[in-house]
Amino acid sequence: MLDKNGIAKRIAREVKDGMYVNLGIGIPTLVANFIPEGTNVVLQSENGLLGIGPFPLAGEEDPDLINAGKQTITTVPGSAFFDSALSFGMIRAGKVDLTILGAMEVSENGDIANWKIPGKMVKGMGGAMDLVASARNIIVAMQHVNKAGESKLLPACSLPLTGLRCVKKIVTELAVLDVLPEGGFRLLERAPGISVDEIRNATAGKLIIEGEIPEMSL
Repeated sequence: MLDKNGIAKRIAREVKDGMYVNLGIGIPTLVANFIPEGTNVVLQSENGLLGIGPFPLAGEEDPDLINAGKQTITTVPGSAFFDSALSFGMIRAGKVDLTILGAMEVSENGDIANWKIPGKMVKGMGGAMDLVASARNIIVAMQHVNKAGESKLLPACSLPLTGLRCVKKIVTELAVLDVLPEGGFRLLERAPGISVDEIRNATAGKLIIEGEIPEMSL
């Protein structure tokens, strides 16, 4: 199965030339390290930056350059800094082509829950609500199961929702799946060394398997 970097590396293949892409907190931030060479994309962080580069090397961190998850980052030539009001104006105006988010749960209808576990203290929803409401395409980077071994790909989410019917694709440590408009997770690829049966057993929601499922290419 894939580690977090493997998930990010596979998602980076979904990033196309000319895109404006927002990277959510967690695994999605790692995608910046794996953008294919020669692919011209602009990575956006909702705390006010266009033009994120890979993570800095040890000893080269600048504490004034951080992403929305408070991780130190680098910039690329042409990067721009601005306030959060302008940043969310870009998001709400539909200027972001692709949003890559983490999630606690995703339903077979494409609903996403990624901001709150009841009973645990949270500071707020953050930018996720605006992103899922406004982005043209949403890919989720997540673990297929939780720490208890229970599926996070469900018939319906049990946690408070962030957005309805918005997720288009999911990449986990086990598989790549499309979320179909009519409902259901369509299995596209399996992680190296992972069988279709393992994915089936780890998926609580409706899983659609058509023909031979290829192994993921990284």
